[in-house]
Formats: sequence, structure tokens, C-alpha cells
Amino acid sequence: MEGHAKTVKLTLNELERGVTSRLFSGSFKYYLAVAFSAFLVLAALVAGIHSIIVGHHHTYNVNREIAWGILIATYVFFVVTSTGLCLVSSIGHVFGVESYMPIAKRSVFLSIATILGGFFVIAFEIKLPWRMAVYNVISPNITSNIWWMGTLYGAYLVLMMFEFFFLIINKHRPAFFCGFFGAIAGIAAHSNLGAVFGLLMGREFWHGPYMSIYFIASAMMTGTAVIYLFHFLAYKVNGQSLENDKPMLASLDVVRRLGILLLCVIIFFTTWKMVAGVAGQPGGKYEAVMALVKGPYAINFWVFEAGFGLILPLVMFYFSRGKNLIMMFWGSVLMLIGIFIMRYDLVIVGQVVPVFHELGVNEFKHLLHYVPSFHEIVITLGGFGVTFFLFLVGEKIFDGHKVDPHHH
Repeated sequence: MEGHAKTVKLTLNELERGVTSRLFSGSFKYYLAVAFSAFLVLAALVAGIHSIIVGHHHTYNVNREIAWGILIATYVFFVVTSTGLCLVSSIGHVFGVESYMPIAKRSVFLSIATILGGFFVIAFEIKLPWRMAVYNVISPNITSNIWWMGTLYGAYLVLMMFEFFFLIINKHRPAFFCGFFGAIAGIAAHSNLGAVFGLLMGREFWHGPYMSIYFIASAMMTGTAVIYLFHFLAYKVNGQSLENDKPMLASLDVVRRLGILLLCVIIFFTTWKMVAGVAGQPGGKYEAVMALVKGPYAINFWVFEAGFGLILPLVMFYFSRGKNLIMMFWGSVLMLIGIFIMRYDLVIVGQVVPVFHELGVNEFKHLLHYVPSFHEIVITLGGFGVTFFLFLVGEKIFDGHKVDPHHH
């Protein structure tokens, strides 16, 4: 026993030395990136705590008519991304598709980093975040979609953390179970998030069963972009060449093909959503769709959602043929910018048509207006700061998430 304890102690010391030396092995650019992301997080903490102290109505631009602002949109963006990462990575080590294996470890880690970014943002959106944690347990409301959302995402986060832990120590059986139930929890949490929007009778733009299905498909689409982007950056951070890592290139090519398929699915979804909105005139849904097509949100829709989010990435993913890594990288960047605006439009445009619009109430004849406040923007950037900080530090701590070839 004593000998065993000694070897464990030795390996822990080696690990510690390895982690320390790796953390100090970064380039100047690496530390600049770490410092910048840490600065974003600190700025967001200051803005968020300030908002809690003086009151949200002084620092946020949300109001009674538009109650959900950019913070809700950012939260949706992050949890959608996290679920997408979980689902795409589970194709490998949960469902045993060999070609997805190389991306599994880093993707699971990223799914944790992105959901923590989302939780960070939503914490400052809920006025007193600790209440949610307490009352979620002591007085659950089983009929509330938002109760389910908190509970399911909590379970999902715990499962992802365990899965990552088991992947690190090369225990593939428990990692498989955590991954499997994590994927189920992710899908449940996510389709439920769709229901948070889709079951609101008063908001025609969101209403319908379509939301839950759309969220799952767009989550996986987002996952493919994030996997590509962060793997590309990871090789830069670790000073390695992605071109020389043949198994990883092959894996990323499979992800690219999946991305192309999912982009087509979401283009199809978006087209029919628009057609359905225009066909249902006149009404709240029609007004909302018009706000996107030729109203105040037209640039968001045509340039960012359609252009950056769907069409350009589709073209770039296709023509890169998996060989042109820089084209793939920019395709992923554009796609994520487009998807962020897509989430923003989803949340805001769903509310700009006044609820009283159809009753012909004079005060509500026109679309409502919302622009994020300074505090809201800083907290949003903080969410990205959290994710990037965890990614950058994680690369060094977990030694670039190396995949052990003997354990497949």
C-alpha cells in the first residue's frame, strides 16, 4: 500500500510540474489573449454587480414590453453552442464512430466552457441568482418550463464534467455512460429551451412545436463551427501544425461535412419559417417576419443571419474541401457571428410586435424598440471572456487534450 501511495504521489508531483511548466510555456500572444479574456470577465463582474446594487431598471434597457434583452439572447447562444458540442462529440465516443474520436476530449471540455459562459451571463440577468439555485430545490414548479431549464442544464453540466474527468483518466466505460446521459440531458434541456419560447401563446413569432426541433438542429450546426474554430486556434496556442496531424484533419473533415448537411437543414427551416409568417397575414407573426425581411431588422436578417450565418459558411465549407484550413476557419468565424445575431433576432423580434397590436390599441400601433445598454454589452462580452479564458488555460493544463491512441 505504502509503495502504491508513493507512486501516486510521484505521478501527482510530475503532473503538477508538467502543468506548471506548460502554463509558463506560452508565447507573448498567448498571455495577451489570456489577459484580455480575464479583463473582459472582470469588467463584466463589475458591471453585473453594479447592476444588482443599483437595480436593473437603471442599467439595462429592458422594460415591461421587451423583458428579454441581449443577455437572454447571449445565454441562448452559449447553451445552444454547448449542447451542439456535446452532441457532435458524442457521435465519437458514445456512438462509437471512429472518425469523430480525435475531437471528443476538447469538444467535451468546450461544452463545459461554453455553458459556464452562458451561466455567467444569465446570473446577471436574473436579479438575485442565488435564489434560483435555492428555490429550484426547495419549491420546484414542475409545470414551469424555466424550472425544467435550470434543472436539466444543471444535470447536463454535472454529467459533462464527469464525462471529461473520465476521459482524462482514460476510463472509457464511465465516460461513455456520462456522455450518453449527458447527450440525453442536453437534448431534453435544449428542446425544453425551445418550449420556453414555443409555448408562449402571446408571442406568435415563437409559438409552435417548431422551436424545439429547430433548436436541436441549429445547436449541432453551431457545434460544428465551434469545433473547427477552436481546434484551429488550439494548434496555434500549442505551437503545433494542424496540417501534420492526419487523424485530426480527417476528423475535422467529417465535422465539416456534417456542418454542410446541418446548414442545409437550417436554411430549409428558416425559409419555411419566413413563408409561414408571410402567409399568416395580417397578424403578430406576419409583422415580426416583416420586421426581419424589410423592417428595422432587415440588415441583421439578410447580412448576418442569411449571409454570415448560413450561405457564406455553406459555400466556404463546401469549397474548402477540408483542405483549405484558413477558408474553413473564416467560414466558422462568420458562421458564429451570424448565429449570435440569429439568437439575438430570435429573442428580440419575438417581442417587438406589441402584445396589444391585434386589439388595435393606438399606443401599440408600431414596433417596439430595444438597444442593449452599456452594462448589457459588457456582461455579454464577459460571457465570451469566460469561454475563451477557460479554453486558453485548459489547453495548457490538459496538455492540448491529447488523445491516447491505445484506448480506442
